[in-house]
Order: sequence, then structure tokens, then C-alpha cells
Amino acid sequence: MVDKDGLVVLSDRPLNAETPAYLLDADVTPYEHMFVRMNGLVPQSALDADATGWTLTIDGEVDKPLELSIDDLKSRFENVTRALVVECGGNGRAYFNPGSSGNQWTMGAVGCPEWTGVRLRDVLAEAGVRNSAVYTGHYGNDVHLSGDTEKDVISRGVPIEKAMAEDGVIAWAMNGQEIPALHGFPLRLVIPGYPASVSQKYLTRITIRDREHDGAKMTGDSYRLPAYPVAPGTEVPEEDMVVMTEMPVKSLVTFPRTGTEVASGSPTEVRGHAWAGDGDVAAMHVSVDFGQTWQEAQLDPPPNRFAWQRWRANITLPQAGYYEVWARATDQKGISQPVTTPGWNPRGYGNNMQHRIALIAT
Repeated sequence: MVDKDGLVVLSDRPLNAETPAYLLDADVTPYEHMFVRMNGLVPQSALDADATGWTLTIDGEVDKPLELSIDDLKSRFENVTRALVVECGGNGRAYFNPGSSGNQWTMGAVGCPEWTGVRLRDVLAEAGVRNSAVYTGHYGNDVHLSGDTEKDVISRGVPIEKAMAEDGVIAWAMNGQEIPALHGFPLRLVIPGYPASVSQKYLTRITIRDREHDGAKMTGDSYRLPAYPVAPGTEVPEEDMVVMTEMPVKSLVTFPRTGTEVASGSPTEVRGHAWAGDGDVAAMHVSVDFGQTWQEAQLDPPPNRFAWQRWRANITLPQAGYYEVWARATDQKGISQPVTTPGWNPRGYGNNMQHRIALIAT
């Protein structure tokens, strides 16, 4: 972690670390401020930055199974570069009550780097996806905490319709450089709008399934939500849990840093980012009176779909004292962030409550 700047380490085996909101102000998240979510251990090949002989297999419900080198991917398919939000499904887990096991992320398990690679759908089209295809299954070569090389660390997937959409990328570069070891060298998936757990690091294989994928961390409570609203603390039967797919609308206040002193009676700029699992955000508002009134913020269009969107607003705090800035994004369906945690779930997924910072007016 010596090359990461200011991150808060939540666990060291596996390594998990989040980024304070004020360090996420850049439009494109730099490596040093990108959160780290590991389920296992970084493979030695990634630590050595050695991609010699690396291949990606596409098999299962396809007409023409493929085995592609990284050079094959670069030369045989159109290369694309896109800024895409990657967010852990458990971002915000720390605020659920009662709490749940797992990393106690606050708001910083998110980032929006630029990814360079090829469209997932182009590669799948080359393989010839059959009508029997229902789901993808993803595999990497990261190392299980037990050291058992026969155990998959994590193997998740997405519905075939999501895999065949325009936006998913098989990436070999992050911010114009080889993907760093902590983020999936030399190849990873980036499937925006869904929990980051489907964006497999150290990617070696994508298999097309004729049913919902049942790989590691696809079953039980892993990345699953109750199929109906439940009271906090409820034990939900496994058969009543459904796979988490589209992430909810969300936003961050990235400037000023919480606790900053500002001049009362004078305009102060506040700004941040907003994003949504279904694509673009429609509107952004801020409140400085605990949600009693709301002021519309300027919301910039994204550079591409599934990038986060810059927002900014000028606020004036009327007199000296303590204030909070609350931020509320609204998606294209008219759904806004709630004031508090949304419906409780056993593993603390999908919290998109409004972010807030404190300001001291002088």
C-alpha cells in the first residue's frame, strides 16, 4: 500500500481499503486513490507484471470456443477507452442497523478510472453465443486465502443481456498504463452498473452458461438481496434471496473536505460526482438545512455512459455556526437517493443513502 495515498485499510488479508471522499474529487480516479477490494491474494504473475503466455478462454454455450492472447484481443477487435464507475456492492455497509459481517465500507469503495480494452460483446459475438445462453461465468487466477489452487476465489457472472450490451469492456489498461497488480493485471472485466464483484480481475476465462451461474460467491447470501422487503435483522431463507444486479443511483460530495471552515454570507462552491446503475443521472440537488429545502446543482453530462458526472453548486451559509451539506442524485427513472439507508438486507448491500459533509461557517 506504499503507492496508495490516504486510503483507509479495512483488512489486510485479503487487502481491502477505501478512499475518503475528498480524495475522489478528480474526474478520472488516479491509481493512488482507487479503492482496493480483494477476495483472495494477488497472483505472483501480477506482482511480477509478467503476462507471458496469458490467454483468455471463451467457452460454454458458444458455437466457436476461443483462446485469445492479449495481442489477439488488441489486434482482432476494436479498441475502446472509457471512463467507467466501479463500485463495491457493499459500499455503505457501515451504516446499516443492525450491522452485518463483511468490510465496513463507508462511502469510499468507488472510483471512475479510464479503462482501455475491447468490448465484451464483440468477443462474445466472435465466439457465437447460442440461443441457450442465459448467464456468463467469470474466472481469474487470483489465489485463494487457503493457498488451495483448486479453489476459486470468486467466480461471478451477469445475465447474457448485460454481457451483450454496449458498455462492458475486457480491459488491459487503466488510465493509459498496464492494469496495476491490485486491480487485475494483466486483464480484467469492467461491467459497469453492476456490483464490482462481476468485473473479474486477473481474467482467464469466460464461460457461457445455460442457467444462472453458481460459481464462488454467487450463491447463499453473497451479493444477494431479499426478494421482498424485510424488517431489520430478519433471517431470510436462502430461496428468497435474489442476485444483486443493477446498482442504485448515488452521489458523493468531494469538495470541500468535511469539517472545513467557510465564510458565512459568501458563496461557497461545493462539488462532487453522481452516477447510476442504469446509466446517466437526470438531476442533482443539495441541501444545507437538513433536507428542509433543496437547491438544484449544475450537473455535467458524462464523457460516456456509465462514467460518473461532475456536479457543482454555490451555497451561502447565512450566519456563523454548524451546517451540513446533503447531496441527492436522481436517476432517469425519477428515483432519488433516500435520506437514510434503504431497505435492510442481511449482508449490507446497495446502500445509496445521501452523502453529507459538515461545514463550519465563521
